[in-house]
Amino acid sequence: MEASLSISRRYLHDEVAERLRDLIRSGELEPKSRVNELELAERFGISRTPLREAIKILATEGLLELLPNRGARVASITNQEIDEMIEVVAGLEATAADLACKRITDAEIAVIEGLHQRMVAAWKQKDHSGYFTLNRQIHEAIMTASRNATLQGIYENLSGRIQRTRYSAHKTPEQWRRAVTEHEQMIKLLRAHDSDRLAKLMRDHIYGKKEVILAAYGENT
Repeated sequence: MEASLSISRRYLHDEVAERLRDLIRSGELEPKSRVNELELAERFGISRTPLREAIKILATEGLLELLPNRGARVASITNQEIDEMIEVVAGLEATAADLACKRITDAEIAVIEGLHQRMVAAWKQKDHSGYFTLNRQIHEAIMTASRNATLQGIYENLSGRIQRTRYSAHKTPEQWRRAVTEHEQMIKLLRAHDSDRLAKLMRDHIYGKKEVILAAYGENT
């Protein structure tokens, strides 16, 4: 893990909980992986007491599972949960795409194009971490461009559990190419403000990840 970043906010356990959410969403803590309390406490520059309070918070959210006398681990994801979450995330992203085409500015499109170019460069350089981060930022930028705070809130709460898996589960060379090609098409449709086609593409794009996610993190793995 990276060098520690001290936390000094008043509500310490809330801040720690947010840091843990970020680690889960980014994939640094993957489904079924154990939470190393000592390592995380050292990284954050805190005692284990607020860390354990934060772990309890994330357990109530379903992001962590408490293990009797054995700490905690990142919650596993069943095949049914993956199916259901993909269905809903696909619908949310399709709706965001539809709204974004009606509301996005040229400046926002330019930013997304820049992210895409950097993502493609990371892909070609086999910089998987950089690719995953930029991929996520593109999807979040389209969601932001929807100008719908309610939609964004639901999306953030739901997608957290499959955030890493949907971006970074192992892909074949053909799956990588398909993902990049679909992102290129997203840019074209955003520029054309073609809401119907972009919404369909976004839905298909998310459903196309189902097999990869199940293979990497399904309950039979």
